[in-house]
Amino acid sequence: MKKNKIRKVISALILSGILIISGCSDSVLDRPQLNDMTDASYWTTEENVRMYANEFYTQFFVGYSSGWGIDYTPVRGFIFSDDVAKKNKQTLFENSVPTTRGNMMVLPNSTSVPGWLSTYAGPNWYFGWIRKANLMLNRLDNNMTTVLPTESFNHWTAVARFFRALDYCRLVSVFGDVPYYDRELATSETEELYKDRTPRNQVMDAIYDDFKFVLANIRTSDGNQSLNRDAAAGFISRWMLFEGTWQKYQAGDETRAKKFLDFSIEASEIIMNSGKYEIETDTRTLFGSDNLAGNKECIMYRHYDASQSVTHHIASYSNLTETPDTGANLDLVKAFICSDGKVWQNSKLTNTDKFDVENLMKTRDPRFEASFWDKPRSQSPTLLYPVKFIDREGPTNAGGSYPSRYASNTNTNDAPVIRLGEILLNWIEAKAELAAMGGAAVTQSDINKTINALRDRPLAAEAIDKGIVKSAHLSLTSLPVDPKRDADVSALIWEIRRERRMELFFEHSRLLDLKRWKKIDYMKTSANKDLYTGVWCDLPAELPELVAEGMKDKTQIMKADGTVVVFNGTNAADMIGYYLPEGVSGRDDFTDRVYLAPIGKDQIDLYESQGFKLTQTTGW
Repeated sequence: MKKNKIRKVISALILSGILIISGCSDSVLDRPQLNDMTDASYWTTEENVRMYANEFYTQFFVGYSSGWGIDYTPVRGFIFSDDVAKKNKQTLFENSVPTTRGNMMVLPNSTSVPGWLSTYAGPNWYFGWIRKANLMLNRLDNNMTTVLPTESFNHWTAVARFFRALDYCRLVSVFGDVPYYDRELATSETEELYKDRTPRNQVMDAIYDDFKFVLANIRTSDGNQSLNRDAAAGFISRWMLFEGTWQKYQAGDETRAKKFLDFSIEASEIIMNSGKYEIETDTRTLFGSDNLAGNKECIMYRHYDASQSVTHHIASYSNLTETPDTGANLDLVKAFICSDGKVWQNSKLTNTDKFDVENLMKTRDPRFEASFWDKPRSQSPTLLYPVKFIDREGPTNAGGSYPSRYASNTNTNDAPVIRLGEILLNWIEAKAELAAMGGAAVTQSDINKTINALRDRPLAAEAIDKGIVKSAHLSLTSLPVDPKRDADVSALIWEIRRERRMELFFEHSRLLDLKRWKKIDYMKTSANKDLYTGVWCDLPAELPELVAEGMKDKTQIMKADGTVVVFNGTNAADMIGYYLPEGVSGRDDFTDRVYLAPIGKDQIDLYESQGFKLTQTTGW
């Protein structure tokens, strides 16, 4: 993703031999304007191929999106998991088959392209990007074998196969079985266009083959911020871990699990063994910096530039004034390791059983301080306000006038798209899962170069001034004894999962992690009230606005013994306890069918109207 130097570009989308021109106001590469282009004249230069491929970037390398966009973004997009709570009734899982699941026939970048499914953290039933990738492969094969040198031809073939495989990874994570298309189809190929869902394993084997080709043929470097082998390896590391653990825990197929976990390790090691990347900056610098160029943790990042009208709004929802839809819940808080490396129940530190913000800052892993404001804020539904995605200066403007970089949708901090921290966690988890299936044992050296490397992340000067210290290293000989550990999870894998939860809070992974581990029941509020409970707070002393006259019958807290106290206008002195979001109630229970999404009635009816059958997702 090269820095923007133009505000609007015209790029070519070719469908069934017809050239279609579509505007892209959020381009990430310099692109010349195209005039009077035809299909035959377009596929004549490598630069045109590059321009066509760059249309994928903002769809799959989302970062903080742009403008008011929230799909696949932290803070505003990934807000459905067991990490967060909101006011009123908690967000529900889908409980019935929808009327429609989107339009699979429209073009990428069309205003009618269906949005993502936030409660599945993935795409709608839409195959336009698959078609775009297959079209690129078709034109390369038919138009450019004699135009491009072998190296260039193989590179761009790998690029197209990468994006096809990446989109299928997303689709499979949401729907399981999906129709698999490995070539461009003509509109007359009715039987292929309306074929039923391809079994998941067949789709994932095709993805595996695509990704293997990608790593063997994509360029190690193709210019600043362009897709290359390292960036591809980062996404392969992520999705092969997803499929490997899905096969283990959901399908019970250890043979297939090993296949994908081995590939996740292979892809991760391309990055880890390159010598190019390291954990070198504090958390807030990583997510709040206006320029990530040269940052050694970022394998790929998205750059924002107000002068080119390329901005976002994610930092605004970290500025202490805007009200995020969700806030971190007590369940997440209790999962944070203490800085002595022990769980809060066994820590030797003082007041680790106190869940007010002040004591949490003093006793927890430094990622807690980097992720949340150091005082309770009424703007957060749980009083714990996220500041992970803004620099240290931004929140200091609260109560005054914000510079544009911290307000509205004119934020300019860069977004890590794929980063070393995640790769380290992918690698150690894959290693531990393989070890549990008879593979080589995880060693202390493995832990040191992954989890302990993350715990050694530099601290910001502001954190050090508060007395924040780095957490003790994780040791295989003295793993934490967590009374809450699931009986079916080893102590080592439990701690790897905890590390992932702390490191990747509000990023892309938590809901997908629960699904691949077969732990969606973690989200059942009927079994765990901490899921919709906030931090401990002395409301009269710390947030008197919540016990003001207008908050009568609205503000409520829960005492340590579980007793709920509602503010009645005269009992302010008694409003000390775990804060409960206004109007809060648990989500309805759900069944295991929510691991995968149903297909809409309209899509099934469409197939039937053409004389074909589209099978509904199991359980729906």
